[in-house]
Parts: sequence; structure tokens; C-alpha cells
Amino acid sequence: MGSIAFSLFSPKLYTKPRVDGGTPVAMMAYPTPSPAAAATKSNLGFKNLMESFTVDIHRAEGRQLNVPLIAPFTIASSRLEGVENVAVRVELNNGCVGWGESPILPFVTAEDQITALKKAGEACEFLKKSQAMSLGDVLREIGHLLPGHDFASVRAGVEMAVIDAVATSIGTPLWRFFGGVSNTITTDITIPIVSPKEAGELASKYCKEGFKTLKLKVGKDLNTDIEVLQAIRAAHPHCLFILDANEGYSSSEAIQVLEKLHEMNVTPVLFEQPVHRDDWEGLGHVTQVAKSKFGVSVAADESCRSLADVKEIIKRQLADVVNIKLAKVGVLGALEIIDLAKASGLDLMIGGMVETRLAMGFAGHLAAGLGGFKFIDLDTPLLLSEDPVFEGYEVSGPTYKFTNARGHGGFLHWDNLAWLNGSPVKERGLVSRLSE
Repeated sequence: MGSIAFSLFSPKLYTKPRVDGGTPVAMMAYPTPSPAAAATKSNLGFKNLMESFTVDIHRAEGRQLNVPLIAPFTIASSRLEGVENVAVRVELNNGCVGWGESPILPFVTAEDQITALKKAGEACEFLKKSQAMSLGDVLREIGHLLPGHDFASVRAGVEMAVIDAVATSIGTPLWRFFGGVSNTITTDITIPIVSPKEAGELASKYCKEGFKTLKLKVGKDLNTDIEVLQAIRAAHPHCLFILDANEGYSSSEAIQVLEKLHEMNVTPVLFEQPVHRDDWEGLGHVTQVAKSKFGVSVAADESCRSLADVKEIIKRQLADVVNIKLAKVGVLGALEIIDLAKASGLDLMIGGMVETRLAMGFAGHLAAGLGGFKFIDLDTPLLLSEDPVFEGYEVSGPTYKFTNARGHGGFLHWDNLAWLNGSPVKERGLVSRLSE
């Protein structure tokens, strides 16, 4: 435990009854800091604490986090009927707990749930056996254990949990921890690949709920995509559009979509990942035509999976926007990319996989705290049929408000989660790949 947290808050132990009726557990109580302490706390940002805060981990564990969706979520490359993620819980020696989530989206993330559970378990065992070290050293060790894109989602989940525990220890919400620019964000909402009739019904529903920006999944069939767009436009005529092809088009098809939309007097605010992630030439061509001919910005999502990718995008002017997803690059990787993108004039988008309010909440805290994100796409908890997360941010239509609760503010009932011997979701047939 870092001396910073004790010197600021002088925590005291108290007992709290367990939700499941078990033995009461000892918890840390933090008194309200004095104005001077609060002023000091406000200067304890993430970068300052990387080397000054000592992390001493008592427990760490990963478990399945399986949640059904309201309706199947279909994109150009896959169809999902339930979330099959991994939750991570880290407890420091001072009793403070942090929560993380490793999102698994088949054929987008490199990990499946079985792999993610195994790698999260290895990382947690390492953390439990390690001596106390600086926050920076802990996160660097996690990076060495879970390197690159192959384990990025697991790395993100473990990083989230450690950072959340540290923010909880110093008594500050994550949005302040990352800079305190704002405590609110406004998200779009996604319409997956569905029939024109279903798309129109969803658009009408979301319009009534206050959503101004709709993100439409496209990329499987060009003509059907146009029909869906027409149905949405009829149901919600004043909405803003984001098109997300998830690599589904060729460059010529992507330009053809923009031409047909232009004929309908429809201009998307963003065209996300129109072509295959490795089609750099195609991405650059669509970006040039979309901007010069139609005034449409293009975002790199699947093509943006590392700092090296972003450097290439900047060097060759391949996109106008980069979509930051913690599951693609981890928390530290995301912060590096954000700094580079801001310095280079690229616009920023923040998104996620199909996630609960644990991972989405962390990303939202980060985006609100840092500021500077032009596009916010953190809607997937709204698509789940159950919400396993207790407390956390407040939701009012498309607006999320982050409170002054310490850390993330949300938590899971840990003993209620499926344990390692539970059958993974995809073995129950809830995940399938769609033919391209």
C-alpha cells in the first residue's frame, strides 16, 4: 500500500455485512478529506502516481462474466447472442478492491474466453506472489506477461482492476484520476445488422429515448444496407449517422455506399473501418475520396491495434479518426495512442467490444477525465438483458454521469459469477462466425 493513501486519508477499519449473508468482512473507511488534503489529492493524477504510489496486492482473481443480450448482435464478421467476458478482481493489502473486465468479441479480439481465463489467472498469480512495487512497475510487469495484441484484452482487464484499486485507495473517482476534464459523456447507440423493418423500429425507439447519433452496422450486403439506411432515416429523420462496416466492404463498395447516400441527401458524420484491417491502400483511398468528395471522415478501428499502426496511419494519412478500444491495446497502450493522436491532429473516438458497465465504465471515466474525444461509442451495456454491475455511473438516455464515488464506483457480486468449471458461452452455441 502506498504511503500517499495513508497520509491523505487515515483509513479506519469497519465491518460491512455481506450481500450474500456470509460472514461480515473488514473494510476500510475513509473520512472526508480536509480542503488542504482535497487540494493535494487533486494533483495526484495517473502519471504522477505511476512511480510514487506503491502497490501491494493481497488477492487477485479472474472469473467468467457471462451475460445474455436482449437480441442477437450481428456485425459483418460475427453474430453474438451473449457476452462471454472475463471479470478481474484485485484486492490490495489495505482492503481496497479494484475491478476490471476483459471483453471477448470473437474474430475481433485475439483471445477466446478459455484463453482469457487462463492468462488472467497467470497474471493474477504473479501479482499475488509479487513484492510491493510502484504502480508503474506493476503495469509494466503486466505488459511483459501479456504482450502485444494477442493478449491485449486480458491485459486491459488486469490493468483496469489494478488502476481502479489504486484510485479507490487515494479516494478519487477514475474520471478525476485521469484528468478531471468532465464527469459526463454522451454516447451514440448501435443498430446491428438486422432487417430494414427491425432497423426502423429500433431507430424509432432510440429517438424516443433521446439518442441523437445512431451507429449502423453495415458491410454484409450493399443493397440491403441502403434499404436499412432508408428505413432508419424515415423513422428518425433528424438523427446523425455513423456507418461501421467492420472491414466488410472493398474500397469500391465503400465509395459506392457514400455515393448512394449522397443521392439520398444523407451525409454520415463518420465512416468506420470500411475495408479489411490489412488493406492500407484501400483505407487511404476511401479516406481521400470520402473527405474530398463527400465531406465524410473515416475512422480506423480494426486497422488501429498498436502504436505502430497509429504511426503508420499518421505517416500515410490513412484515416481522419482513430477508434481507441482498451481491449485492442490495453490501458497504457491507449494512453500512448491518445497522446500521439492529439499531438498529430487525428480526431479521437472511444469505443468498446460487447461489454458490461465494468469495462464500459472504465473507458467512459477515461474519456470524460481526459477530454478531447469527438466520438463516443460506449453503448453495449444498454444492449444486455441483465446488468451484473452494482452502482457505478448514472444513465439517462445517451448521457452517462460519473459520480464522486471512489475509483470506478461499480462492483460485482463476486460469488454469484460462474466459476472456472462453468461452460463457456460459445460452447453453448451463442457465438458464430458469419460467412464473408
